[in-house]
Amino acid sequence: MTQYVTAAKAGLLSCHACGQLSKPTPDHERWSCPRCGSHLHFRKLDSIWRTWALLIAGYILYLPANLLPIMETSSIFDSQVDTILSGVVYLWTTGSWVLAAIVFIASFVVPLAKLLALTLLLVLAQRRSTWQPMQRSQLYRFVDFIGRWSMLDIFVIALLVGLVQIPSVAEITAGPGALAFSVLVVLTMLASMSFDPRLTWDAEDA
Repeated sequence: MTQYVTAAKAGLLSCHACGQLSKPTPDHERWSCPRCGSHLHFRKLDSIWRTWALLIAGYILYLPANLLPIMETSSIFDSQVDTILSGVVYLWTTGSWVLAAIVFIASFVVPLAKLLALTLLLVLAQRRSTWQPMQRSQLYRFVDFIGRWSMLDIFVIALLVGLVQIPSVAEITAGPGALAFSVLVVLTMLASMSFDPRLTWDAEDA
């Protein structure tokens, strides 16, 4: 097993805000970053349990976010209710394959992949596994980066709701699925922020 020298093993504290490494002072109540003044601690408090709570809530919301109507369109001709998946199917059948693939990946695959990836990272950290710590750190950075792109559908709906509002002619409103999906994305982002990636390396210091 490759041995890594971590900040904790060297007796150093890493600042969450600016990344500055510093030695802790004798007064444990006043550990602060000498560069930006942020509060310092070796690990985020209750990181594992807070992340578990956010992930479980995210899993609960995943099905309603994808099965409930995300957009309701009404006009003088007819009305239509769309979910994320029905919108993907419509785009695919009308020949907009690239757009269908983008929406499917951003709105269906990415949230599920984030939930599964964070679950994997959390389980391995909780079990103090030494399996592939470098790859796990890279996975965390990737999950943290792609999280914001899950809101693509919500941005499109917000744009359409703002533009298509002609009473008695055409109107677009956000459905309950949009709220569930928005909360799901926020929960996965909070879970990513709540998880302390330094836990990945704790087994190396054991």
